[in-house]
Amino acid sequence: MFGFIKKSLSKTAEAIKSVVPKKKVSFSKEEIEDILLEADVEYALVEIILNEIYQSKVTRDILHSKLLATLAYTTYKEPEFTAPFVELIVGVNGAGKTTTISKLAARYKNEGKKVMLGAGDTFRAAAIEQLTLWAKKLDIPIVASKQGHDSSAVAYDTIDSAKSKGFDNVIIDTAGRLHTQTNLANELKKIHRICDKAHSGAPHRTILIIDGTQGNSAIAQAKAFNEMIGVDGIIITKLDGTAKGGSIFSIAYALKLPILFVGTGEQPENLTPFDKYEFVDGLLDAIFEKED
Repeated sequence: MFGFIKKSLSKTAEAIKSVVPKKKVSFSKEEIEDILLEADVEYALVEIILNEIYQSKVTRDILHSKLLATLAYTTYKEPEFTAPFVELIVGVNGAGKTTTISKLAARYKNEGKKVMLGAGDTFRAAAIEQLTLWAKKLDIPIVASKQGHDSSAVAYDTIDSAKSKGFDNVIIDTAGRLHTQTNLANELKKIHRICDKAHSGAPHRTILIIDGTQGNSAIAQAKAFNEMIGVDGIIITKLDGTAKGGSIFSIAYALKLPILFVGTGEQPENLTPFDKYEFVDGLLDAIFEKED
């Protein structure tokens, strides 16, 4: 796991080198400010972190504790539920929803669970086709309709079918139009209501997919989705392709929501459970020289 996370921070590490070409055992607060900003930690959070450091020289141990504190809300506790466990996947187009759904489905299948997919993004024909292709590749059943059909009906049919056939997990895709559109908010709220009608308590988990390459600009987007329907957890995609790894601290701190997984590549196995200790260590390895 650590190998994947550390590798995913490689571009962030390169960005840090542009500010401090050489690792040291300690840095001035001004240097740490430059490092964190270069890694795309939001300025307001950088100021909060620095204001809580009273030493003139910042060591690895000092920064370690401050960065961990920003991730205090990243722990997730699974709710009580009656199978199937229903997950609703939300996020804007291009964030990597479909690929992430396939990775989640592969993960559950490898754990020996029976998984069913619901192609609830009926706004785009390409989304239905892409998810259907993944379902075939993974040999997992999918409930899908045509473009323009009622996404709530797809959600209901998926859950109903999974219940009747004794499935363990249901993963439902949703449309990813811009979060500023009122019709998307209304559609997501309707899907939530219909899920609960199909299976009391569903969806048991609503997951927001955030594109890691967007960095801190994803925070406003995430807040909007959370206000629409309430988000239970976050998956950050494309972490391996960005120098903005530090934005995870800002996202976690601003939203106070658990980060469930990070996407660290294109393959189904490249969905890594988020471990705040390993993530912080991975970033600090790029900054500090190891002490003897």
